[in-house]
Amino acid sequence: VELGVTSIHDITAWEDWRTFERARRAGTLTVRVYARTPLADWERQRDLVAARGRGDDWLRLGGFKAYADGSLGSSTALFFEPYADLPSTSGVLAEDFHPAGAFEARVAGADRAGLQLSTHAIGEKANALVLDVYERVARAHGVRDRRFRIEHAQHLRRAEIARFGALGVIASMQPVHLADDGRWAGKRLGPERVRDSYVLRSLLDAGTRLAFGTDWPVAPLDPALGLAAAVGRQTLDGANPGGWLPDERITIAEALAAYTAGGAFAEFAESEKGVLAPGRLADLVVLSGDPLALAPERLGELRAEVTVAGGRVVFERSARP
Repeated sequence: VELGVTSIHDITAWEDWRTFERARRAGTLTVRVYARTPLADWERQRDLVAARGRGDDWLRLGGFKAYADGSLGSSTALFFEPYADLPSTSGVLAEDFHPAGAFEARVAGADRAGLQLSTHAIGEKANALVLDVYERVARAHGVRDRRFRIEHAQHLRRAEIARFGALGVIASMQPVHLADDGRWAGKRLGPERVRDSYVLRSLLDAGTRLAFGTDWPVAPLDPALGLAAAVGRQTLDGANPGGWLPDERITIAEALAAYTAGGAFAEFAESEKGVLAPGRLADLVVLSGDPLALAPERLGELRAEVTVAGGRVVFERSARP
Protein backbone atom coordinates (compact mmCIF):
# COMPACT_ATOMS: atom_id res chain seq x y z
CA VAL A 1 0.00 0.00 0.00
CA GLU A 2 2.96 2.34 0.47
CA LEU A 3 3.45 2.07 -3.30
CA GLY A 4 -0.20 2.73 -4.14
CA VAL A 5 -1.09 -0.89 -4.85
CA THR A 6 -4.69 -1.87 -4.03
CA SER A 7 -4.99 -5.21 -5.89
CA ILE A 8 -2.56 -8.01 -6.66
CA HIS A 9 -2.63 -11.10 -8.87
CA ASP A 10 -0.71 -13.65 -6.86
CA ILE A 11 0.89 -17.00 -7.71
CA THR A 12 -0.53 -18.76 -4.68
CA ALA A 13 0.62 -21.96 -3.04
CA TRP A 14 -2.13 -23.65 -1.07
CA GLU A 15 -0.33 -22.81 2.20
CA ASP A 16 -0.45 -19.14 1.19
CA TRP A 17 -4.15 -19.44 0.35
CA ARG A 18 -4.86 -20.54 3.92
CA THR A 19 -2.90 -17.54 5.21
CA PHE A 20 -4.90 -15.21 2.98
CA GLU A 21 -8.13 -16.80 4.22
CA ARG A 22 -7.17 -16.16 7.85
CA ALA A 23 -6.37 -12.53 7.04
CA ARG A 24 -9.69 -12.15 5.23
CA ARG A 25 -11.64 -13.55 8.18
CA ALA A 26 -9.76 -11.22 10.54
CA GLY A 27 -10.40 -8.22 8.29
CA THR A 28 -6.70 -7.41 8.04
CA LEU A 29 -6.23 -7.52 4.26
CA THR A 30 -5.25 -4.10 2.91
CA VAL A 31 -4.96 -5.18 -0.74
CA ARG A 32 -7.35 -7.30 -2.79
CA VAL A 33 -5.94 -10.69 -3.78
CA TYR A 34 -6.67 -12.59 -7.00
CA ALA A 35 -5.08 -15.96 -6.31
CA ARG A 36 -3.87 -18.40 -8.97
CA THR A 37 -2.85 -21.87 -7.83
CA PRO A 38 -0.60 -24.37 -9.66
CA LEU A 39 -2.12 -25.96 -12.74
CA ALA A 40 -0.64 -29.35 -11.84
CA ASP A 41 -3.34 -29.90 -9.18
CA TRP A 42 -6.14 -28.03 -10.93
CA GLU A 43 -8.80 -30.43 -9.66
CA ARG A 44 -8.26 -29.17 -6.09
CA GLN A 45 -9.29 -25.64 -7.01
CA ARG A 46 -12.14 -26.92 -9.17
CA ASP A 47 -13.55 -28.86 -6.23
CA LEU A 48 -13.09 -25.97 -3.80
CA VAL A 49 -14.84 -23.52 -6.11
CA ALA A 50 -17.69 -25.98 -6.61
CA ALA A 51 -18.10 -26.37 -2.85
CA ARG A 52 -17.54 -22.81 -1.62
CA GLY A 53 -17.43 -20.46 -4.59
CA ARG A 54 -14.53 -18.30 -5.75
CA GLY A 55 -14.54 -15.87 -2.84
CA ASP A 56 -15.37 -12.18 -2.64
CA ASP A 57 -13.96 -8.86 -3.81
CA TRP A 58 -11.14 -9.02 -1.24
CA LEU A 59 -9.97 -12.59 -1.77
CA ARG A 60 -10.85 -14.58 -4.86
CA LEU A 61 -9.63 -17.76 -6.53
CA GLY A 62 -8.68 -16.87 -10.07
CA GLY A 63 -7.73 -20.04 -11.88
CA PHE A 64 -4.28 -21.40 -12.48
CA LYS A 65 -0.66 -20.56 -13.17
CA ALA A 66 1.56 -22.77 -15.32
CA TYR A 67 5.02 -22.48 -16.87
CA ALA A 68 6.12 -23.01 -20.46
CA ASP A 69 9.81 -22.07 -20.16
CA GLY A 70 12.42 -20.37 -17.99
CA SER A 71 14.02 -16.93 -18.19
CA LEU A 72 16.18 -14.95 -20.59
CA GLY A 73 18.79 -14.27 -17.92
CA SER A 74 19.42 -17.98 -17.36
CA SER A 75 19.22 -18.83 -21.09
CA THR A 76 16.24 -21.11 -20.36
CA ALA A 77 13.58 -19.03 -22.15
CA LEU A 78 12.56 -21.16 -25.14
CA PHE A 79 13.30 -19.87 -28.66
CA PHE A 80 13.08 -21.37 -32.12
CA GLU A 81 16.80 -20.81 -32.71
CA PRO A 82 19.83 -21.16 -30.41
CA TYR A 83 21.03 -18.29 -28.27
CA ALA A 84 23.52 -16.04 -30.03
CA ASP A 85 25.96 -16.19 -27.11
CA LEU A 86 25.27 -19.84 -26.20
CA PRO A 87 24.61 -21.77 -29.43
CA SER A 88 24.43 -25.10 -27.59
CA THR A 89 20.89 -24.32 -26.40
CA SER A 90 17.68 -22.65 -27.52
CA GLY A 91 16.10 -22.82 -24.06
CA VAL A 92 14.10 -25.28 -22.00
CA LEU A 93 10.50 -26.47 -22.05
CA ALA A 94 9.16 -26.31 -18.50
CA GLU A 95 8.03 -29.24 -16.38
CA ASP A 96 4.34 -28.39 -16.91
CA PHE A 97 4.78 -29.55 -20.53
CA HIS A 98 6.09 -32.99 -19.53
CA PRO A 99 5.20 -35.67 -20.36
CA ALA A 100 4.03 -34.75 -23.84
CA GLY A 101 0.39 -33.74 -23.84
CA ALA A 102 0.17 -33.15 -20.08
CA PHE A 103 -0.12 -29.38 -20.33
CA GLU A 104 -2.88 -29.48 -22.92
CA ALA A 105 -4.82 -32.11 -20.97
CA ARG A 106 -4.75 -29.98 -17.82
CA VAL A 107 -5.66 -26.81 -19.70
CA ALA A 108 -8.58 -28.65 -21.28
CA GLY A 109 -9.79 -29.94 -17.92
CA ALA A 110 -9.53 -26.56 -16.24
CA ASP A 111 -11.24 -24.86 -19.16
CA ARG A 112 -14.12 -27.34 -19.06
CA ALA A 113 -14.55 -26.36 -15.40
CA GLY A 114 -14.81 -22.70 -16.45
CA LEU A 115 -11.55 -21.67 -14.79
CA GLN A 116 -8.96 -19.23 -16.13
CA LEU A 117 -5.47 -20.14 -17.38
CA SER A 118 -2.33 -18.04 -16.94
CA THR A 119 0.90 -19.41 -18.40
CA HIS A 120 4.44 -18.07 -18.01
CA ALA A 121 6.06 -17.80 -21.45
CA ILE A 122 9.08 -15.63 -22.25
CA GLY A 123 10.76 -16.96 -25.40
CA GLU A 124 9.23 -16.88 -28.87
CA LYS A 125 8.74 -20.62 -29.13
CA ALA A 126 7.22 -20.89 -25.65
CA ASN A 127 4.68 -18.21 -26.52
CA ALA A 128 3.84 -19.93 -29.80
CA LEU A 129 3.34 -23.29 -28.08
CA VAL A 130 1.03 -21.83 -25.44
CA LEU A 131 -1.01 -20.00 -28.07
CA ASP A 132 -1.31 -23.27 -30.00
CA VAL A 133 -2.76 -25.04 -26.95
CA TYR A 134 -5.07 -22.16 -26.07
CA GLU A 135 -6.38 -22.07 -29.63
CA ARG A 136 -7.02 -25.82 -29.79
CA VAL A 137 -8.79 -25.91 -26.43
CA ALA A 138 -10.95 -22.90 -27.24
CA ARG A 139 -11.90 -24.39 -30.60
CA ALA A 140 -12.79 -27.72 -29.01
CA HIS A 141 -14.88 -26.26 -26.18
CA GLY A 142 -16.66 -23.48 -28.03
CA VAL A 143 -16.97 -19.75 -27.59
CA ARG A 144 -17.05 -18.28 -24.08
CA ASP A 145 -15.42 -15.41 -22.23
CA ARG A 146 -12.36 -17.36 -20.99
CA ARG A 147 -9.69 -14.61 -20.99
CA PHE A 148 -6.68 -16.86 -21.32
CA ARG A 149 -3.49 -15.09 -20.23
CA ILE A 150 0.19 -15.35 -21.04
CA GLU A 151 2.45 -14.01 -18.33
CA HIS A 152 5.48 -12.02 -19.55
CA ALA A 153 5.10 -12.45 -23.36
CA GLN A 154 8.53 -10.84 -23.62
CA HIS A 155 9.76 -12.03 -27.02
CA LEU A 156 7.26 -12.44 -29.85
CA ARG A 157 7.51 -13.00 -33.57
CA ARG A 158 5.16 -10.99 -35.78
CA ALA A 159 2.95 -14.06 -36.26
CA GLU A 160 2.39 -14.47 -32.52
CA ILE A 161 1.72 -10.76 -32.05
CA ALA A 162 -1.19 -11.05 -34.46
CA ARG A 163 -2.47 -14.20 -32.73
CA PHE A 164 -2.74 -12.52 -29.33
CA GLY A 165 -5.30 -10.08 -30.64
CA ALA A 166 -7.08 -12.59 -32.87
CA LEU A 167 -7.46 -15.15 -30.07
CA GLY A 168 -8.29 -12.63 -27.35
CA VAL A 169 -5.35 -13.72 -25.20
CA ILE A 170 -4.32 -11.19 -22.56
CA ALA A 171 -0.64 -10.20 -22.49
CA SER A 172 0.16 -9.86 -18.79
CA MET A 173 3.48 -8.04 -18.88
CA GLN A 174 5.99 -6.42 -16.55
CA PRO A 175 7.62 -3.50 -18.35
CA VAL A 176 10.11 -2.85 -15.55
CA HIS A 177 12.09 -5.86 -16.84
CA LEU A 178 12.90 -4.14 -20.13
CA ALA A 179 14.93 -1.47 -18.35
CA ASP A 180 17.25 -4.24 -17.18
CA ASP A 181 17.13 -6.63 -20.14
CA GLY A 182 17.74 -3.86 -22.66
CA ARG A 183 21.32 -3.58 -21.45
CA TRP A 184 22.33 -7.10 -22.50
CA ALA A 185 19.53 -8.79 -24.47
CA GLY A 186 21.12 -7.89 -27.81
CA LYS A 187 24.20 -9.96 -27.02
CA ARG A 188 22.07 -12.92 -25.97
CA LEU A 189 19.63 -12.84 -28.89
CA GLY A 190 21.50 -11.14 -31.72
CA PRO A 191 20.67 -7.86 -33.48
CA GLU A 192 17.68 -9.14 -35.46
CA ARG A 193 15.82 -11.26 -32.92
CA VAL A 194 16.23 -8.72 -30.13
CA ARG A 195 13.87 -6.39 -32.02
CA ASP A 196 11.02 -8.70 -30.98
CA SER A 197 11.45 -7.80 -27.30
CA TYR A 198 8.72 -6.22 -25.16
CA VAL A 199 6.63 -5.28 -28.17
CA LEU A 200 4.08 -3.21 -26.25
CA ARG A 201 3.15 -0.90 -29.12
CA SER A 202 2.79 -3.74 -31.59
CA LEU A 203 0.57 -5.74 -29.24
CA LEU A 204 -1.73 -2.80 -28.63
CA ASP A 205 -1.92 -2.06 -32.34
CA ALA A 206 -2.87 -5.71 -32.93
CA GLY A 207 -5.84 -5.33 -30.59
CA THR A 208 -4.31 -7.13 -27.61
CA ARG A 209 -5.44 -6.43 -24.06
CA LEU A 210 -2.45 -5.53 -21.88
CA ALA A 211 -2.36 -6.05 -18.12
CA PHE A 212 0.73 -4.67 -16.41
CA GLY A 213 2.31 -5.87 -13.18
CA THR A 214 5.71 -5.82 -11.55
CA ASP A 215 6.73 -9.50 -11.12
CA TRP A 216 7.66 -8.94 -7.50
CA PRO A 217 9.74 -10.36 -5.82
CA VAL A 218 11.75 -10.93 -9.01
CA ALA A 219 11.61 -7.19 -9.76
CA PRO A 220 10.74 -4.11 -7.69
CA LEU A 221 7.07 -3.82 -6.70
CA ASP A 222 6.83 -0.09 -7.45
CA PRO A 223 4.39 0.49 -10.37
CA ALA A 224 5.96 3.89 -11.05
CA LEU A 225 9.09 2.16 -12.33
CA GLY A 226 6.96 0.12 -14.73
CA LEU A 227 5.22 3.23 -16.01
CA ALA A 228 8.59 4.84 -16.71
CA ALA A 229 9.83 1.75 -18.52
CA ALA A 230 6.74 1.36 -20.69
CA VAL A 231 6.64 5.01 -21.73
CA GLY A 232 10.33 5.92 -21.96
CA ARG A 233 11.98 2.48 -22.42
CA GLN A 234 15.21 3.82 -20.98
CA THR A 235 17.65 1.22 -19.70
CA LEU A 236 19.23 1.17 -16.25
CA ASP A 237 22.69 1.93 -17.65
CA GLY A 238 21.56 5.20 -19.24
CA ALA A 239 22.75 4.01 -22.65
CA ASN A 240 19.35 4.49 -24.32
CA PRO A 241 18.11 8.00 -23.47
CA GLY A 242 15.73 7.94 -26.43
CA GLY A 243 14.45 4.52 -25.48
CA TRP A 244 15.52 0.95 -26.19
CA LEU A 245 13.59 -0.13 -29.31
CA PRO A 246 11.74 3.21 -29.20
CA ASP A 247 9.11 2.24 -31.77
CA GLU A 248 7.60 0.02 -29.07
CA ARG A 249 6.99 2.86 -26.61
CA ILE A 250 3.41 3.48 -25.50
CA THR A 251 1.77 6.59 -24.06
CA ILE A 252 1.36 7.30 -20.37
CA ALA A 253 -2.42 7.02 -20.76
CA GLU A 254 -2.03 3.56 -22.29
CA ALA A 255 0.39 2.48 -19.58
CA LEU A 256 -1.90 3.71 -16.80
CA ALA A 257 -4.81 1.85 -18.39
CA ALA A 258 -2.78 -1.37 -18.49
CA TYR A 259 -1.93 -1.02 -14.79
CA THR A 260 -5.53 -0.28 -13.75
CA ALA A 261 -8.36 -1.20 -16.12
CA GLY A 262 -6.18 -3.84 -17.80
CA GLY A 263 -5.52 -5.64 -14.55
CA ALA A 264 -9.19 -5.51 -13.60
CA PHE A 265 -10.21 -6.95 -16.98
CA ALA A 266 -7.64 -9.73 -16.62
CA GLU A 267 -9.44 -10.93 -13.47
CA PHE A 268 -13.01 -10.46 -14.79
CA ALA A 269 -13.51 -7.50 -12.43
CA GLU A 270 -13.88 -4.59 -14.84
CA SER A 271 -17.41 -3.92 -13.54
CA GLU A 272 -16.04 -3.60 -9.99
CA LYS A 273 -12.73 -1.74 -10.25
CA GLY A 274 -10.03 -0.46 -12.57
CA VAL A 275 -11.55 3.00 -13.04
CA LEU A 276 -12.92 5.71 -10.76
CA ALA A 277 -16.67 5.72 -11.33
CA PRO A 278 -19.92 5.62 -9.35
CA GLY A 279 -20.74 2.12 -8.17
CA ARG A 280 -17.17 0.82 -8.38
CA LEU A 281 -15.08 -0.27 -5.42
CA ALA A 282 -13.60 2.69 -3.55
CA ASP A 283 -9.94 1.91 -4.28
CA LEU A 284 -7.66 4.78 -5.26
CA VAL A 285 -4.24 6.29 -4.85
CA VAL A 286 -3.26 9.96 -4.56
CA LEU A 287 0.10 10.45 -6.27
CA SER A 288 2.83 12.99 -5.61
CA GLY A 289 2.51 14.39 -9.14
CA ASP A 290 0.45 14.26 -12.31
CA PRO A 291 1.73 11.36 -14.44
CA LEU A 292 0.11 12.85 -17.53
CA ALA A 293 2.27 15.97 -17.16
CA LEU A 294 5.62 14.38 -16.33
CA ALA A 295 8.43 13.59 -18.76
CA PRO A 296 9.00 9.83 -19.12
CA GLU A 297 12.28 9.95 -17.23
CA ARG A 298 10.47 11.51 -14.24
CA LEU A 299 7.68 8.95 -13.95
CA GLY A 300 9.75 6.67 -11.74
CA GLU A 301 9.87 9.45 -9.13
CA LEU A 302 6.11 9.29 -8.49
CA ARG A 303 5.17 8.31 -4.95
CA ALA A 304 1.92 7.33 -3.30
CA GLU A 305 0.80 10.00 -0.84
CA VAL A 306 -2.47 8.33 0.14
CA THR A 307 -3.78 4.84 -0.65
CA VAL A 308 -7.46 4.00 -0.15
CA ALA A 309 -8.85 0.46 -0.36
CA GLY A 310 -12.52 -0.27 0.15
CA GLY A 311 -13.12 3.32 1.21
CA ARG A 312 -10.57 3.01 4.02
CA VAL A 313 -7.27 4.88 4.15
CA VAL A 314 -4.67 2.12 4.36
CA PHE A 315 -1.62 4.34 3.87
CA GLU A 316 -0.95 8.03 4.36
CA ARG A 317 2.59 9.26 3.86
CA SER A 318 2.13 12.38 5.98
CA ALA A 319 1.10 10.19 8.93
CA ARG A 320 4.39 8.28 8.94
CA PRO A 321 6.69 9.07 11.88
